Amino acid sequence: MGMIYKRGSIFWIKYYRNGKPYFESTHTKNEPEAKRKLKLREGQIVEGKFAGLKPERVRFEELAGDFIKDYKMNGKKSLPIAMRSLTHLKAYFEGYRVID
Repeated sequence: MGMIYKRGSIFWIKYYRNGKPYFESTHTKNEPEAKRKLKLREGQIVEGKFAGLKPERVRFEELAGDFIKDYKMNGKKSLPIAMRSLTHLKAYFEGYRVID
């Protein structure tokens, strides 16, 4: 289903989801670790838990910005409360990826 290959000294994995190829660095020089990461991805695909690589890169700030934009576009009356809540969350979650 998937394959492991080297680019320089780092192992990369290639796998398919719905016929679309995905290429991902394993960030390791260890081949058994790369095989483990490939098996993990293949398992996520089979279980339906893999949404693609883009969601793994979304940061808290981007999600918070979209949240506020939605409140503004839909004219929600609780916008000030939402903004105040986000300031508290931002103090802790700023810079984090959403999946973390």
